[in-house]
Amino acid sequence: NGPLEAKIITWGASIQDLRMQGHDAPLVIGYRDFADYPAHSPHLGSIAGRFSNRIRNARFVLDGKVYEVEPNFQGIHNLHGGSKGLGNRVWKITGSGADFVTLATLAADGEMGFPGNLNVSCTYMLNAKGTLIVRLEAVTDKPTVCNLLHHSYFNLDDGGEGDILDHQLKIEADAYMPVDEALIPDGRVLPVKGTAYDFRDFRPIRFEEDGKQVEYDSNFCMTAARGPLRPCASVKGARSGIRLDIETTEPGVQFYAGNTMANDCIGLTGKPYGKHAGF
Repeated sequence: NGPLEAKIITWGASIQDLRMQGHDAPLVIGYRDFADYPAHSPHLGSIAGRFSNRIRNARFVLDGKVYEVEPNFQGIHNLHGGSKGLGNRVWKITGSGADFVTLATLAADGEMGFPGNLNVSCTYMLNAKGTLIVRLEAVTDKPTVCNLLHHSYFNLDDGGEGDILDHQLKIEADAYMPVDEALIPDGRVLPVKGTAYDFRDFRPIRFEEDGKQVEYDSNFCMTAARGPLRPCASVKGARSGIRLDIETTEPGVQFYAGNTMANDCIGLTGKPYGKHAGF
């Protein structure tokens, strides 16, 4: 619809391709062949959950009860809900039209250790203004944890033939959360001023410390609580002139620079993707 065209696959309710009129390259990272998604995909374009990101030591306490979930990251922690999480399964299409598609799945009670039957739906919509809308909804039959995430990797220049380090990034955040060796927040909330994490004004993602590119994968803190829908980040391609604006109701936004996404799978450009091919 409008200047955008999207291709959605049922594996992980993933955006496999996203194109804009007048721009020859894809805007997202995706594999050419479906078989590479179940075998190799680092959640390209998928919905991650039921709990996205990491749960330390693969255990949490809810209403006084300890739950132990699958330790599928480093053999210690839980990542994106486990090896059979929402991004690693086939969803069902429950509705579609010229400008939208809705997919749904069930995360069953006890699955990978999580409580509650969680019915999840994802609707992708394109409007005439060139806006991609992702609407996620979840309903449970008992108290549970739920932290859903859309996991597209974007490259606004060449579809991933090159890296995104010269893209210009702005994040509306005065603080960030440092992470430990497991990429889990270490409990500190630090000001971005004077650090590699200061994106309050547009600047390149490229930033070296001790001769190495900073490998961004952290949460940036905007407010202390949820609020009305508001801008949280903007990215501009280094050469294309394309700009991506992101809005959220949440208090923070996660920025990941594609540090570990390289593999031998053939991408939408006909070549494998390298490190930092998308953000």
